Amino acid sequence: MQLKNKVIKLLKGAKEASFCLAKVSAKEKDAALSKMASALLKNTKYLLSENSKDVALANEIGLSESLVDRLTLTERRVKEMADSLKQVVSLKDPAGKMLRQWKRPNGLIIKKISVPIGVIGIIYESRPNVTSDCAGLCLKSGNACVLRGGSEAINSNRAIHGVITKGLREFNIPESAITMIDTADRKAVEILLKQDSLVDVVIPRGGEGLIRYVAENSSIPVIKHYKGVCHLYIDKDADFKMAMDIMLNAKVQRPGVCNAIEKMLVHKDIARKFLPQAAGVLDDKGVELRGCSWTLKILKGIKKAVEKDWYEEYLDLILAIKVVKSVDEAISHINKYGSRHSDAIVTKNKLAADKFLKEVDSACVYHNASTRFTDGYQFGMGAEIGISTDKIHCRGPMALEELCIYKYVIFGSGQTRA
Repeated sequence: MQLKNKVIKLLKGAKEASFCLAKVSAKEKDAALSKMASALLKNTKYLLSENSKDVALANEIGLSESLVDRLTLTERRVKEMADSLKQVVSLKDPAGKMLRQWKRPNGLIIKKISVPIGVIGIIYESRPNVTSDCAGLCLKSGNACVLRGGSEAINSNRAIHGVITKGLREFNIPESAITMIDTADRKAVEILLKQDSLVDVVIPRGGEGLIRYVAENSSIPVIKHYKGVCHLYIDKDADFKMAMDIMLNAKVQRPGVCNAIEKMLVHKDIARKFLPQAAGVLDDKGVELRGCSWTLKILKGIKKAVEKDWYEEYLDLILAIKVVKSVDEAISHINKYGSRHSDAIVTKNKLAADKFLKEVDSACVYHNASTRFTDGYQFGMGAEIGISTDKIHCRGPMALEELCIYKYVIFGSGQTRA
């Protein structure tokens, strides 16, 4: 009961803050965001020190290398967090924007205006940068946020939260506009997910288990992606060097993130030439390969891919490969086994590219580029609060515009309805 009362008190504070934010000017919000960015840089040493506690424990309990990588902060990553906030400052305030205006025959003037959603709950794992990214996006768009990070990053998240919220009142922003539930007790999440009168939407960020738990137990609307089963299709008309570069970037750079590829499809006409070259460079990077029966005839000694492999999000240096007869087969495979996240084609054939981009049913589709660009910062959105594979309200990187809904403002001159 004590924990429930604590959580509800925090949520009520966030709700009140959401109303206060309506009175804060764009100039004040930008000034606060700039100070938050400076505070991150000024406190880099402190943040790295607190993060090292989480990393040490993660290694001690045997978390995977990819999870430890997602958890780890470096000077560069702290700088990227600050740069993300600075980029958010440079963007236009999405709230209060006129989306549409029209006049009815009876003289009523109707305006459709963008407004903040209200209170946004973010439940996330591992990545401490989510704390500042989500706080910045919510503040800029006029939303209050409630942050609940994973226990594995609790020291990092507390430190970041403390650094970025200090001094908010200078800009007429209550500290409760960026609220953190900093207990490791999982019951806090259960309590949060039932407070539909205090929280307007919940966004889970993390593994499939967390996201399914939130979706199945929340009485609050949830915006989500379950996993990132991303594909790279190497067409028969691909430039081999480009394909190799994209493949390595999309698989190897950071294998533990949702926009890394998990599957590679290769056209049969180039498979015998391309696959041995690809296998060589992937082996040098420590990537375990699993293949379809056709692939096994070309690459001796690799594991056979079973049905489960085509659905699997490895988040590791593992890649499943399938040889396909056509771009149509590639599209069909992706639409069956993919997670509607990000998929790419490498080809010099415009017709094949156009067909792929039109028919693959994913939030982000790429021609001759790595899937690793599916990211709010890389899209020029400052950051993202999550990557949605849903089709209602928003899809893909969810940034400032996606953190707004709208309302209708109607002007009359005494009209009454007949």
